[in-house]
Amino acid sequence: MKKRLLALGLSALMALSLTACSSGGDQSGKKVQLKMSVTISDTSTWGQAAKKFADEVKEKTNGRIEIQVVANEQLSGGNQAKGVEQLSTGATDISIHSNIIYSVLDPRFSVPSLPFLITSGEQADEKLAGEAGAAINDILLEKNIIGLGFGESGFREITNNKQPITKLDDLKGMKIRVPGMKMYVDLFKSLGADPISMNFAEVFTSLQQGAIDGQENPLDVIDSNQIYTVQKYMSMWDYSYDMLILGFNKTKFESLSPEDQEIIRSAAKDAMAYQRELVRELAKEQLEKFKQSGVEVTELKDIDVDSFKKAVEPLYQGYEQEYGADLINKFR
Repeated sequence: MKKRLLALGLSALMALSLTACSSGGDQSGKKVQLKMSVTISDTSTWGQAAKKFADEVKEKTNGRIEIQVVANEQLSGGNQAKGVEQLSTGATDISIHSNIIYSVLDPRFSVPSLPFLITSGEQADEKLAGEAGAAINDILLEKNIIGLGFGESGFREITNNKQPITKLDDLKGMKIRVPGMKMYVDLFKSLGADPISMNFAEVFTSLQQGAIDGQENPLDVIDSNQIYTVQKYMSMWDYSYDMLILGFNKTKFESLSPEDQEIIRSAAKDAMAYQRELVRELAKEQLEKFKQSGVEVTELKDIDVDSFKKAVEPLYQGYEQEYGADLINKFR
């Protein structure tokens, strides 16, 4: 009888052990291949953060989960809007995209980038770590996306080939490429410019050929895509904050074990912290590079920012109706 009980006990222990192994982080040794899209080049801070994320996940899963990082929006044929749509549907597993591009899924993603709403990196960090960031993650869940962390593309600065932009009148009539979203089109119209929407992949050639006068983007994007080589003037007006979202398709994420999910969350947190630190460190170097290449840079202190702020004030009533005053106030 004792031998029988002992045998039953050992059998139960072995069964528990096997169950634990099969449901644990190793997924019974099953390999997982994931595709990750990055809008700009692999040398950018976005690309470097993606590599760090992929490397950490691979290391902590002993090579079982491999993430293929595909830069320059190649998975969507250069169409950023299509890129976030692919993430939502599951055609792509993971991506780093700007919140601005996410607005094609829901206009509320535009809120962090409203004109002159966020004025410093410190403010952005505080808000995204609190209720404001939680609100963005809730909207992501509605779109079948898990928000794993926030990065920073930076403040969007404006470049052009006509003249220095220091006050409102300087923008009048300029053909400025803007992201394909209503908020930016309306904003630049209110500033007297002629906003032109086009895929980002077309911007360099359009500037080079004179089809457009200028564009607006964070320094890292201007640098990694060599836009500064085809522009004469840059104004550091810090008018719109551009955040990054490391998103994971919700359906795919939930197919992974809890242990693997935790590994991915941890790696994402590390990668986005690294990216924010890196982009802020590089900003001064990038600006100096632009100057040395011949770009005439106008600093924030030499810009009549109030003239721009006054011009966009009437837009805020419409923003509150469209995006919700409560969400906007979470970022103030």
